[in-house]
Formats: sequence, C-alpha cells, structure tokens
Amino acid sequence: MRGSFFNELDTYAELKGLDTKQIVEGIGYDPRIGDRYNNPSFGYGGYCLPKDTKQLLANFKDVPNNIIQAIVDSNSTRREHIANMILEKSPSVVGIYRLTMKTGSDNFRQSVIHDVIQLIREKGVEVVIYESVLDDDNFDGLRVVKDFDQFKDMSDVIVANRLSDELKDIREKVYMRDLFSRD
Repeated sequence: MRGSFFNELDTYAELKGLDTKQIVEGIGYDPRIGDRYNNPSFGYGGYCLPKDTKQLLANFKDVPNNIIQAIVDSNSTRREHIANMILEKSPSVVGIYRLTMKTGSDNFRQSVIHDVIQLIREKGVEVVIYESVLDDDNFDGLRVVKDFDQFKDMSDVIVANRLSDELKDIREKVYMRDLFSRD
C-alpha cells in the first residue's frame, strides 16, 4: 500500500510538472509517515509480493474492501504509466539497463520491468538489454548487448530502475523514477 501510494504521488507530480522529491520529503516530515519505503519505482514485482497481494485480494472476496483491490490495480496502472512515459519520447530503440530491480541483486525473476518491456514491444518499439549477469546474446527474444558503450550509443532512451554511476555521463537519455538512490 505504501509503495503504491508513493508511486501514485510520483505519477501525479510527473504529469503535472511538479517536483516529486520535494513532495515526498514534505510528506515524510509527518512522523506518522516518515522517510522510509518512499522511493518511487516502476511498481512492485518479484516472486512473492504480486502473488501475495493477489492472494490477499482473493481472501477478501466476501469482505467489503476497496484498498486491497486498489493496490493490485495501482500496480498495473503504474506499469502502464511508465511504459507510456517512455513511449512519449518517441524512441526507435529503448535500452533496458539491468533486468534486476534492486541494487546489488542478480535476481530478475518476475521483475516489474518485464511488463514494461512487453508494453513497449506491443507498440512496435525495439528493445535491447544490457544485463551483466546474462551470458546469452538473447533473452526472451530480445537482443542482449554486451558492450556497454555500444548499448549507450544505440539506445534512444535508457530505462533504469536506479541511477548507476555508469549512466551518469548520459543522464539525459535515462528514464527512471529514483529520487533517493536507494531501493
């Protein structure tokens, strides 16, 4: 619920031209909210949380509720918003910098970026991947580019969940929603 809340604040601020970081920091001054788990992302993914929220929703089947359904719906809406913002840049090639969503992780199983990739591909935009933990030249029908400089040059937009030092020289090409450089 908390992640969905901050993601939706970020969507609002992005579409209205507001400073998300300033808004999030301001809200965090309320001690009941604080400044933890407030960094926007592309939505929640992974193996457990999506499955668990859907199971929780199923458990609430005969219980009047709005919030549990809203959390599940919000995650889908966030993924669509992220894909739309990338597509608004009219890229010919979208580069995905890392399939993992957490810093230092090598696990990208059921990462939220897979859904964003699918939404972009459905619009006919080429997607390439730079992922250091992949040995193959292909992942799920997508080209894996091993040479980082080549990846940067060929990508019109680079999608990254978190800003890395590797991307700082091409920051203008990077689409991300990371405010605090933390997971």
